[in-house]
Amino acid sequence: MKILVTGGAGFIGSAFIRYWLRRYPKDQIVNLDKLTYAGSLASLQAVKDQGRYFFIKGDITDSRLVRRAMAGCETVVHFAAETHVDRSISGPAVFIRTNVIGTRVLLQEALRAKVKRFHHVSTDEVFGSLPLKSKKKFSEKTAYAPRSPYAASKAAADHLVRAWFFTYGLPITITNCSNNFGPFQQPEKLIPKAIVRILKNQTVPIYGDGLYVRDWLYVDDHCRAIELVLKKGKTGETYLVGGMGQEINNLQLIKLILKIMGRSQDLIEFVKDRPGHDRKYRVESKKIRRDLGWEPQAEFEKNLSKTIKWYQKNQQWCREQK
Repeated sequence: MKILVTGGAGFIGSAFIRYWLRRYPKDQIVNLDKLTYAGSLASLQAVKDQGRYFFIKGDITDSRLVRRAMAGCETVVHFAAETHVDRSISGPAVFIRTNVIGTRVLLQEALRAKVKRFHHVSTDEVFGSLPLKSKKKFSEKTAYAPRSPYAASKAAADHLVRAWFFTYGLPITITNCSNNFGPFQQPEKLIPKAIVRILKNQTVPIYGDGLYVRDWLYVDDHCRAIELVLKKGKTGETYLVGGMGQEINNLQLIKLILKIMGRSQDLIEFVKDRPGHDRKYRVESKKIRRDLGWEPQAEFEKNLSKTIKWYQKNQQWCREQK
């Protein structure tokens, strides 16, 4: 099988490429990536010399380039997106261009190419925010209520993907995942930022009161979820992929990282909150567990320790990021 992966130089996209080529030695992957600050070909050193991996630099809003990259591909796995909430607040236009217009271009070219599956990777942030004391979880039936420009752009992309299924018959699937973490993640994100700053003996900034709750998903568990959706998922369906299944707020998370790294909690620094900060995400993964047999393979703390060790051993990679 030949797969087009968009955004394959990004954190989750590169993890998926490494995972898939390791698992499927006869498959080929074309990686289409613009190489913004969030893309790093260093994340793909392990596969770059394989004859089954091909890289094309370019923008998913360029229909001619997308058409060339998609030629001969049976499957499209669409990761490419602007994803950082803070950046979407200060500059929303690029999020609309990439996440909405780029997705529309890909859908149109996938329809023209008659691909067998278009898989769209999305986020739980499209569902908005839960109250801290709420016992509810986001599910496939939760109404969309995005609260940041980033979340709104991803919500729009989700709606377009479903529209191309219902209107044009494009065979699609969607996954909405919780916050990912693991090796090769850009240091602007919370977990790698904390690790990198601790390694430099710098303070770790925490927004507001630090009680914001996220459902952390290890990136390899996410890749396995996408694999199962591609292999066994039903066309037209959406699957939510949650993480550890237990609540932990940002303050508890940073304290845990400090504990694993043997450092003092004096490095914690509370900073001014960002606008429209979602209080809590919690994901119900019952559907993908029941229908496709997906389960996380390890406990959160074990994966967190593994991630910390990777950053400790790869500080040069962090220094080379834009």
